[in-house]
Amino acid sequence: MKVVVDFDLCESNAVCMGIAPEVFEVREDDFLYVLDEHPPEELRPTLEQAVVSCPRAAIRLVEDDS
Repeated sequence: MKVVVDFDLCESNAVCMGIAPEVFEVREDDFLYVLDEHPPEELRPTLEQAVVSCPRAAIRLVEDDS
């Protein structure tokens, strides 16, 4: 799986970071960073929660063909 963020929609409000800090981080520059674009499968339920909790619907999970 791959984490994809639409940075045109993202407001860096850190909701996702609160849910999955091992994958998302909002830094002092107020921008969201994806720490792990290809997180382990066991994080899927947590990441699905981050996807549905994003106020701007800026996060999605896509199946990675690699």
